[in-house]
Amino acid sequence: MSAVNDTELQPAVFFLTGIPGLEDAHAWISIPICLVYLISILGNSLILFIIKTDPSLHEPMHIFLSMLAVTDLGLSISTMPTTLGVFWFNFREISHDACFAHSLSFTESSVLSSMAFDRFVAICNPLRYASILSPHRIAMMGLMSLLRGVVLIFPLPILLKQYQYCQTNILTHSYCLHQEVMKMSCSDFRVNIIYGFFITVFSVGFDLLFILLSYAMILKTVLSIASHTERLKALNTCVCHVCLVLFFYIPIIGLSVIHRFVKISSPLVYIVIGNVYVLIPPLMNPIVYSMKSKSIHERIIKVFIK
Repeated sequence: MSAVNDTELQPAVFFLTGIPGLEDAHAWISIPICLVYLISILGNSLILFIIKTDPSLHEPMHIFLSMLAVTDLGLSISTMPTTLGVFWFNFREISHDACFAHSLSFTESSVLSSMAFDRFVAICNPLRYASILSPHRIAMMGLMSLLRGVVLIFPLPILLKQYQYCQTNILTHSYCLHQEVMKMSCSDFRVNIIYGFFITVFSVGFDLLFILLSYAMILKTVLSIASHTERLKALNTCVCHVCLVLFFYIPIIGLSVIHRFVKISSPLVYIVIGNVYVLIPPLMNPIVYSMKSKSIHERIIKVFIK
């Protein structure tokens, strides 16, 4: 009996998954994945470098963009080792503690809502833009975004670490996801279900609602502008942010819904959505801003010309 109890109390080991049935092609599949990671890291690093070295870009919109780039770098760097390890070397085993180090935060959602507030103030109250979004207030907003993400996500790994895992711990993704690790436990994890649903609604849901309300007010203000050219000019400043919101919220909401409420027999659906959630937002954020933002686009050209 003592031996059984000792076995049950041993730290759990989880096994990551690439793409089932295509193990022989993992080396080839890893090539586009590796390119995506490389472009994401280089692109976000370039955005940070340009904003830091150009004093004319030290304004609220670009400061929030630099916060978003830092968040994307963290997401890419935290998931890249395990993902490429699975596809390159078939390193599927991951320890209990290392797995929980991959818990995803809600910091990016907070930054996107801050960027929506920036666009709201710039269009709806331009005369007070500089006074409302002062450097001190921007720094506080960035700090609060980071703290909120850490505080909300911090209890989840602690709760999961107290559980016992007595079944085959094969994960669907090439990184650890809270909703999936939770289901591997043979303990009562109702607290995790309730708390996980609460923070998803409170964080992601609240941020998305705030963004929608901000753009409703922006649209109302823009439609009151008499000049058609000025309307397009005002809306054009929001195009980049709207694209980033779609790239981020569609995968994260889809991933959360299918893991909590939908039962799908094919694991390929989970794998595709999970990889889209990890790979696409960090990839598209620098691409969108480098293509659509004139100030960033011009400075990138100057960097490469030099």
